[in-house]
Amino acid sequence: MKTLRDDPQLLFDVLMCLSGVHYQKEEELGVTYHINSTSLGHKLAIKVRVPIDNPHVPSVESIWKTANWHEREAWDMVGVIFDEHPNHKRILCPEDWEGHPLRKDYVQQEFYQGMPTGE
Repeated sequence: MKTLRDDPQLLFDVLMCLSGVHYQKEEELGVTYHINSTSLGHKLAIKVRVPIDNPHVPSVESIWKTANWHEREAWDMVGVIFDEHPNHKRILCPEDWEGHPLRKDYVQQEFYQGMPTGE
């Protein structure tokens, strides 16, 4: 990723989006990165897949600061662990929430702190 950002022929200086994905049939999690070169005008999508039982991906937060929020969201919603992230904790759900809501096999807890979570 550093090469993509720093190489003068590439100069991908902006992380536009980073999304966590659950590939249920393959029992894998993934991350899709959309990066952009503002000076050269080109775009690229990169996909990384990891086993669901060991979902570790290196953080790109030190390369593109906007990844900070996106990686936290992918952890919170899908369960991808971003190694070396400076603040690897939930961002949308409470810290003690059970599970990752955007996984295809997610079962919503019936109650959270005594309150019903469903209809």
